[in-house]
Amino acid sequence: MLLVRFHLYNFSDTHGPHMKKHIPYGIANYEELVAKDAYFVDKTPYIEKLEQINNPAFMRPKRFGKSLFCRMLECYYNIRQREDFPRLFGKTYIGEHPTPLQGAFIVLHLDFSIINASGNLQKLEAVFNRVGNLSLKTLVGKYNPWFRGQVAIDDTVSASENLQRILNAIEEKDLPLLYVIIDEYDNFSNHLILSHKTDQFYNLMAPDGFLKTFFKTLKEGRKQGTIANVFITGVLPMAMDEIASGFNIVTFLTLRPAFDQMVGFTQAEVNDLLDKVYADYGFDTATRGEVEGLIRNHYNGYRIASPDSETLYNPTILLFFLDQFCSSGIPPRNLTDVNVKTDLDWIKVLTGSRLEKTIAFVNQLTIHNRVRYDDVLSPLDRFNVAKFFSEEFFPISFFYLGLLTREDDFYLTPPNLNMRTIFVEYFNELHRIGATLDHADRYAEIMQRFLHDYDFPALFAGYWAHYVSQLPEAIFVQVNENFYRTTFYELCRRYLSRWFIWHVERSYPKGRSDLEFVGKYHERFAGERIVIEFKYYSNAECEKLGAKPCADSETPIVDYPLQEQDTRQIAGYVEGLRQEYPEARVSQYVVYCFGNMGFRVFSI
Repeated sequence: MLLVRFHLYNFSDTHGPHMKKHIPYGIANYEELVAKDAYFVDKTPYIEKLEQINNPAFMRPKRFGKSLFCRMLECYYNIRQREDFPRLFGKTYIGEHPTPLQGAFIVLHLDFSIINASGNLQKLEAVFNRVGNLSLKTLVGKYNPWFRGQVAIDDTVSASENLQRILNAIEEKDLPLLYVIIDEYDNFSNHLILSHKTDQFYNLMAPDGFLKTFFKTLKEGRKQGTIANVFITGVLPMAMDEIASGFNIVTFLTLRPAFDQMVGFTQAEVNDLLDKVYADYGFDTATRGEVEGLIRNHYNGYRIASPDSETLYNPTILLFFLDQFCSSGIPPRNLTDVNVKTDLDWIKVLTGSRLEKTIAFVNQLTIHNRVRYDDVLSPLDRFNVAKFFSEEFFPISFFYLGLLTREDDFYLTPPNLNMRTIFVEYFNELHRIGATLDHADRYAEIMQRFLHDYDFPALFAGYWAHYVSQLPEAIFVQVNENFYRTTFYELCRRYLSRWFIWHVERSYPKGRSDLEFVGKYHERFAGERIVIEFKYYSNAECEKLGAKPCADSETPIVDYPLQEQDTRQIAGYVEGLRQEYPEARVSQYVVYCFGNMGFRVFSI
């Protein structure tokens, strides 16, 4: 296997010290990225590796960098841009180690995400042919020095027929081979599935349908030797199961460890990126640790190929943060790209037809932060449209959508705080918690009082009085300390994110803290840290302890003592925190939650 050290690449050597480079948020065009001299995490070693794979297909969640990778491939293989190779790839890995196939092909780059899937199948076919024929006509025009006007695209026939004309010309005139890139291959088929138009989906995948005919044409081109290779990206593997039967052999790379980091950023790549940003923008390096911790909590955590894979960042959402950060010099108040909110729509569409099953599934993730999944993620033979809406396949569906990731060989979990928040928001919506303006006013009063008094016990008491009190009785049979920690965090995040960031399960030499408030370095609580340890006692456990809410019980909750082991546990976390941030002003609390009967907050 090829082992490569990845570098953050500067396209130009003309920059002096502290030159502010461009953050490529929203850029999916490789040429634009180079022209703007933007930061670029070098993924070009995978170009070399892909040349060993026939017809590779690669699934990743939306906004994971697939489209930029496709444009990079196009620029690399495009015979029209062969002389631009030094400018486009310069000191990247592939720039210093070009393959013999660089600049060798006519490149057909199809983006299926622009195909509107509304309407019936006949309308979809017409749109597909119109978009496909326009792409083929553009290709013939751009490569006219090779085609020399001898290939005409006929708008009255299908895209498959016009593609065959191009392949025939390549064979007859001994032209450079065609390299085909299909980005978001499943975009319009996913629209049909998520709209519950399964009959239309199966008609789309019919052996004599226009889509399979198109892929059969690709297969024929591969067999003839007029197509050098076909690279396919998408989100869900369901349609690939159907298409592969027409296209013959597709090499599914999604779960191969060797290609796990082809898109997405590793921690090392993010560290390199932050180093460069801090140097170029002249940011105070004393803030670096806080910023790195913030983005690790909110954007890292994706394990795709295996439970042992290195965790990955969603690049688009990370670049959203860096774009805001570099623009203002401070972390943005809203840490979530508005586009991520569409993930909640995916959840609703996927689970919405079975309310009872939906509630059970979202409860499981909110309370336990994990869900069991089937033993092997085998999409081609076990994951198809018939199973997509099945309750037992919710976890795998959510895995491919990027809403869950691998925790181990048996469980999936939300990858980061961003995704945890989305599930808590849906939990609140399903149970109608905080659904009125009156609730919102009460929440705001609690938070405003905390900002004035910095009284953590009062803040938690407000959460218990106005959030926990709304929970349905049945929930308390299931809740645990993770539930209280997560819902408390989500409520505080809504109102206090201007002043604080949060860590959940932050690692120290003596363990992982449950929850931490961190005052933002540029706001009024700079330097403040609140470390919280949660302990949960079910109603049954309370009975054994003799703990009751009333004063005449054996051990009233108000008198329940702090346990020595809990003091030692949180002291270990705080010891590690003070070693890392000796100037921090640390407050520490242990919170006992007694079923639905009450709570105690101990200041240590």
